[in-house]
Amino acid sequence: MTVKFVYENLAAQDLDRRGLRPETAPTALLLVDIEADLTIRDEGRVVMAEGLFPVAELARSLVGWLRRPAGERGDFEFDSMSYADVGEVRILGSAEGWRVGSVSEPDSWTSPVGWEVLVAEIERFVTAVRKDVVALGAEPGLIPEL
Repeated sequence: MTVKFVYENLAAQDLDRRGLRPETAPTALLLVDIEADLTIRDEGRVVMAEGLFPVAELARSLVGWLRRPAGERGDFEFDSMSYADVGEVRILGSAEGWRVGSVSEPDSWTSPVGWEVLVAEIERFVTAVRKDVVALGAEPGLIPEL
């Protein structure tokens, strides 16, 4: 089994409405206003799908999580400025491996995957989002490199 973070239709429409540009907007606004339709999949099965999801904020949070020392990392719960509840994306470790899910879909999880598989997918996702965010005009440092 495998886990995939898939996004499409990346845009910063709210920035335009605010009269701001990615080159000059404050970091907090960029993180929540750069959005895309996000789907988390386990093979062909959709585990979570959300339109207008703050993918730049998620990518940045995932980088921070992966950079923590292994002994301090623990599970991942996305604490977004766009959602009242923590855990719109969750990554939980167990003896069987790592599973991805969401508080919005509490009974829907990916199958367990190994750490290396999970990290490779997060790296692929973060790299793609970072490239697209830079193409919009934001500074590359908005989403640090892994």
